[in-house]
Amino acid sequence: MAEKDVPPRWDRKMQQRLARGEAAALGELYDRFASLVHSLAHRVLGDEQGADSITREVFAHVWEHPETYNPQQGPLRSWVAGLTHRLAVQRLRDSETAALSRGSGATDERQSAARVVEDKVRHASVAARADYIVHSMPAPLRAALELAYFQRRDYRQTAADLGVTEDEARRRLRLGLQLLSTAHDMGAPPGYGGAV
Repeated sequence: MAEKDVPPRWDRKMQQRLARGEAAALGELYDRFASLVHSLAHRVLGDEQGADSITREVFAHVWEHPETYNPQQGPLRSWVAGLTHRLAVQRLRDSETAALSRGSGATDERQSAARVVEDKVRHASVAARADYIVHSMPAPLRAALELAYFQRRDYRQTAADLGVTEDEARRRLRLGLQLLSTAHDMGAPPGYGGAV
């Protein structure tokens, strides 16, 4: 196994602790990833109660099936994000499908409504991936993007606020935007795969 394929030590140890049934490990995992899970679920569902429910489902699944995480396929953070996304998208599809079946209408109307559901799912997936990317990117890139886009600073003001050169501020903004542009291309947080 190549050195770059070795998962982080914390991820391997956490999986081992969960497999042994250590409740403290689940608490530690929850403390580390609960805000990520909740924000991704909320981004997909747009519903606080639904996000709370998905958060509980994700950590219940991790507790009951720690063996479904394969450290060789990527970081534990990505696996948890992928699990969250899959469960939230399935919940969104189920609720939209249930709403469609309660309504009556012609086949064309149902097909149109089904396309609307898939558009919602696609949009939610892109939004969740963008959120994941922003929270996962290195702090210097995230700080530059936050200054430029949320506080409406130009690259010169961003450079001054960060104490870096203008060229460095432009480089950080460009790289941050390049990372964000992948959200639309992929549609889901990285590390998806494996059984749910």
